[in-house]
Amino acid sequence: MTFARHPVNGPSAWTREEASGDTSWIRPLTAEDLDEIDAAMVRAGREALDLLDIDTATFPLPRLAEKLAGIAVELEQGRGMVQIRGLPVHRYSREECKRMIWGIGVHLGTGLSQSRNGDYLGEVTDLGVSMETADARGYRSKGVSRFHTDRCDVVGLLCAVKAHSGGESRVVSSPAVHNEILRRRPDLLEVLYEDFHHSRQGEEAPGEARSFASPVFAFREGCFASQMSFLYTESAQRFAEVPRFTERQKEAMALMAEVAGELYVESPFEPGDLQLLNNHVTWHCRAGYGDHADPQKKRLLYRLWLSTPGSRPLPEKFLDAWGSIEQGAIRGGVKSAEGWRDIAALRRHQRSTTLEKAHR
Repeated sequence: MTFARHPVNGPSAWTREEASGDTSWIRPLTAEDLDEIDAAMVRAGREALDLLDIDTATFPLPRLAEKLAGIAVELEQGRGMVQIRGLPVHRYSREECKRMIWGIGVHLGTGLSQSRNGDYLGEVTDLGVSMETADARGYRSKGVSRFHTDRCDVVGLLCAVKAHSGGESRVVSSPAVHNEILRRRPDLLEVLYEDFHHSRQGEEAPGEARSFASPVFAFREGCFASQMSFLYTESAQRFAEVPRFTERQKEAMALMAEVAGELYVESPFEPGDLQLLNNHVTWHCRAGYGDHADPQKKRLLYRLWLSTPGSRPLPEKFLDAWGSIEQGAIRGGVKSAEGWRDIAALRRHQRSTTLEKAHR
């Protein structure tokens, strides 16, 4: 892997001061936008559509779709971070809120499985999982989550119920982290272009290894991409087949955490906020939080993993984790127990099965 001895330029290399001073990444919805969403919700409800049957035709957003197309450009070519504000979660049931975020998501990309259970829409809430367990995943715990990327082009998080206290979202530009490490310790940046092993946290499909190896930073065809998780990288160290961290790797990871801690922007999650992040140019985490005693008031976010049609080409070293590295390809996700990663493939299979039965 060629080590890039130059900074990453462009709007994705933003700093805390820049993101705090220019909040154009926050996009409030207008009354007209909300009317369109309400109309689409009525139609989807009238047709009694299952979540996975919703697409751009069955959840039409004529004017808002144009805004979402602009947001897609901002996610890929701009900062890589957008927060849509004001979705009407207060007037919809929890099942309807799922339908709403899914309906918006299909205008941005293809939904991906997020676990071996085939969860295409994840619920981020405290299930009492300890972050110290071998197969821990941060969205099941209320403890502090550490900076990481998800295996999708874009992750969407819709706040339905906010925490009683804490739970702020933290986002950092990975190009900015790259650039600051280059400035301080170019020798350690070189280490981050080498392979680190990441645990699959028990989500491996049959025949898949328990971990995969990829660099933290890489380029392909001039496009920057980052893939990392402090939790999963450290978790992989329990596997006998994974090489132990070198001293230089430990030092590089410590500096990476230090720099990310200096550069991130923090924002509270308010009900109706939809955060959209490009995983190739941002890392995200969450502050620990306290919940209400009432189970109905526990913090709850709905999470989408999207493969987006305008995505960048990914480095060859990312192939094992992503399934495809080609520009605009449907890629990423976690294979379900049935072997499906994405809704598009699942639907093709169901249609071919239906046609096969019809011709028997």
